Amino acid sequence: MTTDPDDALRWEGDEPEAPNAPAANTPPAAAPPASGEAVHHDVPPAATPREAPTGAAASAPSAGDSAEQEEPVGAGNAALVFYGIIGGVYLLFAAGWIVGGFRLRPRASLLLGDWTYFPWMWLAALAPVLWFAATWALTRGRASWIRIVALIAGAALLVPWPFVMFGTVGA
Repeated sequence: MTTDPDDALRWEGDEPEAPNAPAANTPPAAAPPASGEAVHHDVPPAATPREAPTGAAASAPSAGDSAEQEEPVGAGNAALVFYGIIGGVYLLFAAGWIVGGFRLRPRASLLLGDWTYFPWMWLAALAPVLWFAATWALTRGRASWIRIVALIAGAALLVPWPFVMFGTVGA
């Protein structure tokens, strides 16, 4: 039995489409079979891809090793805490736009009808959520400081002014 997870997806006799390279999670050498078992090889033992390199070839880094070393580093603990806090702030801003928008409606009805006021109020309420999602999607794969600056800029721009000025009781 092999440890290659792709073996379950192949029929007996199928040739692998990828070059014969050892998988990263396979052991370097297979254990010798027991003496009573019959062993059937489709490939000669010298051409098996699971042989461990010896000598100088073992100490030289292979192409697979360099790919593993170049994987992007995930966000640190401080960045994850910041993303959680700023995400909560954006949700509170969305709620503030909804509450402030409903509080501002009687004053806005002097100038605008409900059919023009409500679509813009709901767009204003969705603006913090849309900003957060757009920032998250557009800064993927970039430095984390770029995402942090964009999120802070959005928090400064999207303050729910109707809620700040009139609150829940009114001024």
